[in-house]
Amino acid sequence: MEKNIAVALQVKAISVAMVWTIILGGCGAAPAEDNKSTDIRPDRVTILEGLAHPWSMAFLTGSDVLVAEKDGGLKRIDLERGTQRTIAGLPTDRVDDVRRQDPRDNAGLFDILTDPGYPRDPWIYLAYAASGDGGTTTKVIRGWLKNDSLINVQPLLVAEPYSPDRFHYGGGMVFGNDGKLYITVGERYYNEIDQPEMPVAQDPTDRRGMIYRINKDGSIPDDNPDFGEDAVAGAYAIGIRAAQGMTLHPESGDIWFSEHGSLQGDEINVLRGGANYGWPIITTGNYRNPEYVPPSLDRQYTAPVWAWEETVAPTGLTFYQGEEFPAWKGSLFVAGLSRGSLWRLTVKDNTVSKAEKLFEDDPVRLRKVVQSPEGRLYLLTDEENGRVMQIIPAVASDASHE
Repeated sequence: MEKNIAVALQVKAISVAMVWTIILGGCGAAPAEDNKSTDIRPDRVTILEGLAHPWSMAFLTGSDVLVAEKDGGLKRIDLERGTQRTIAGLPTDRVDDVRRQDPRDNAGLFDILTDPGYPRDPWIYLAYAASGDGGTTTKVIRGWLKNDSLINVQPLLVAEPYSPDRFHYGGGMVFGNDGKLYITVGERYYNEIDQPEMPVAQDPTDRRGMIYRINKDGSIPDDNPDFGEDAVAGAYAIGIRAAQGMTLHPESGDIWFSEHGSLQGDEINVLRGGANYGWPIITTGNYRNPEYVPPSLDRQYTAPVWAWEETVAPTGLTFYQGEEFPAWKGSLFVAGLSRGSLWRLTVKDNTVSKAEKLFEDDPVRLRKVVQSPEGRLYLLTDEENGRVMQIIPAVASDASHE
C-alpha cells in the first residue's frame, strides 16, 4: 500500500483508523495509478436523453431495455431507435417526487432485474422507496411484464421500520449463480451522531444496514448464515452503510458491491455469507461529526478489497467481458456520483492492483455502468435530463460524441 488509507482527520477517530489499518494490511488500497489503455481510445455517444435521473437498466434483448428512474417511473427503451415508452402498473406506494421538495432526497426507483430464466420465467424485479406509516423504506417487488404493464405484482421484502430519514436506502440487487436474489438495504442515517446506542448496521435484529439473500419468491433459503436469536430473516451480511451497486465476477461467481463512506471511506467489497463489514465501528474514512465515537464491540470485521482516498460515491458497477476493448477484459467498471467519475479497476484473484479514471476532462455525474448481453458498455447519467450513453472506440465516433 503506497499510503495508509485509514488516516484519521479527527483525534477521536484515530483508534478506529488504527484498527482498519491492521485489518486491511495489504488489501491493495492505494491512490489511483496511471494505467491508461494504449490499444484503443474510448469515446462516448448519447443514445437517448430526457430521462428523470435514471438509476438502473435491465436488458430484455440486446436493444430492448427497461430503465428505472429515481424521479420518474419505469421506461421501456429501444436502444437502436432511441425511443421510449412508459410502463404502467407500478406500485402505488412508491415515492419518486420527494426530490422536488428536498434535492438531497434519495427516494425513487432503484435497481431493476429480469429473472435469470427470462423470458421463460417472465418476472421483473424492482427495488424502490416505499411510503408507509412513519415515512419511507426500501421495498422489493416482482411482477410480470405484459403489454408494457406490470401485472401479478408480488411483494418480496419490506425493510421496516418506515422512517422519515431520506438517505441510504440501498436498493442494489443481483442474482447469484446459486439462483438466489441478493439485496442491499442501507442504514438510513446521514450523520453518525444520530445512531442509537447499538448502531443499526451492527444490530442483526434491525432490518436496515444489511445485505439480504432470499429465494425468487421471497422465501428464505435454508442455508443462510445464522446471526443469532431474533435475527432478521434473510440476513446474509451486516455492517452496511449505503451500498447500492452489486455485480457478479464472471469467473469466480463472487458478488462484488460498492459502498458509500461517510467522509471519504468509499469502498469496493466482496460479499461473504455471515460477514460484518464494520460500519460504523470501522471505516476506511472518517465521520461527518467529529464528536461521534463508535461503541467498542468484540466482533470480527471484513476488510474491503479497495478503498479510495478521494470521495467517489460509487454506485452501479460491472465486470467487462466485451470484445471492443481487449485490454479492458476482466476489469471492474465503477460509476461515481461525486465529480462525475468513471473508474476502471484492474482485478486479479480478488485483489485490485490499479485504478484508472476515464473521461477526466469531461466528467458527468453517473449512476450506473451496465454491460449488454453482447458486451457493450452503457452509462446512465444522474441528471434531470438523464441520458443513456454508450462507450465506443474513438475511431467509430462521429460529430455527436460527448
